[in-house]
Amino acid sequence: MKIRKMPMVAACLLLFIVMLVSACSNAAGTNNASNATEKPSNASDSNANADAAESQGFPRSVTSANGEEITIAEKPQKIALVHWGLTQDLLGFDLPSIAVTLPFTAKQSFLDTELYKPYVEKFDEVTVVGENTAVYLEALLEYEPDLILAGSVTNKDITDQLSQIAPTILIDEEKTNVWTDWQSVITKFGEILGQEELAKQTIDEFSAEVEQVNQQLSGVEGTVAYLQVRDKTIWLQGTNYAGDYYEPIGLKAPEEAIGDGIELTLEGLSAIDPDHLFLGYFNYTDKSLPALSDEWEKSEVWKKLKAVQQDQVYAINGELSYGYGPISRINGLKAIADALK
Repeated sequence: MKIRKMPMVAACLLLFIVMLVSACSNAAGTNNASNATEKPSNASDSNANADAAESQGFPRSVTSANGEEITIAEKPQKIALVHWGLTQDLLGFDLPSIAVTLPFTAKQSFLDTELYKPYVEKFDEVTVVGENTAVYLEALLEYEPDLILAGSVTNKDITDQLSQIAPTILIDEEKTNVWTDWQSVITKFGEILGQEELAKQTIDEFSAEVEQVNQQLSGVEGTVAYLQVRDKTIWLQGTNYAGDYYEPIGLKAPEEAIGDGIELTLEGLSAIDPDHLFLGYFNYTDKSLPALSDEWEKSEVWKKLKAVQQDQVYAINGELSYGYGPISRINGLKAIADALK
């Protein structure tokens, strides 16, 4: 497996290439967004490929969020996902080659970490085609995907450009909260990729983990607060985003955590005064970076917190545990269970 991180090319070069691709496709009569792959001309090879595709559930038609019916003729070999928040949702599927956008920068890439190693190494190739909210269309064009997966809201401004590079299926972000409902996202991915059973297996494994952790933590009493600790800000994780870590595993959220959560001051945290306090550090793997809680811990206000006095403050990897997707959530559950058992 190799990870390729492609540099950006001048925007004018991209525009020229995309226009050229579009023009050539129109001239050849092949710019049909309903075909994810082109059938070979050899009749015997075509028949063999068709038989193999049918056995894997292809061809298949999938409805994009814009209402377009996309027909995927054969099992796609190169998938590009350009929604930065859904990267780990794709990592569990059986594919030879993927292109992804990262939630942070390539320098901070979680793809290089030990935790993600088992997920990444199974691919023959992983190519980075974007960081944060930016999609590098030049790199995407060079990758030559069979199929592009995108968000109907997150990627709406570049949908036309994407569809000129390859058939593009939009995940409906107006009907599905992709930030909290990763189960629906991977169910859709399973439908698109012909791997419905694998998607169901991932969801079932997560549900089993929730049940197990719930039983392990049945004796935990009092309120539990999860903080997102950054260099200059600290946030209380709300039930809308960290809901898996509250009621489903039998833990009680502070009133202030109901909903989206809030940005905290030390005095605000003192007013909440939870029984159990999780510090989700975003510098967990690089202690050379600052964390605001380091300053808080020097104060008398901090020392009087109930969780501090009862030695019920726990450090976890916030960048991982608060991420979107099954890898983050399963590892978050395990970290919480290990801390509280």
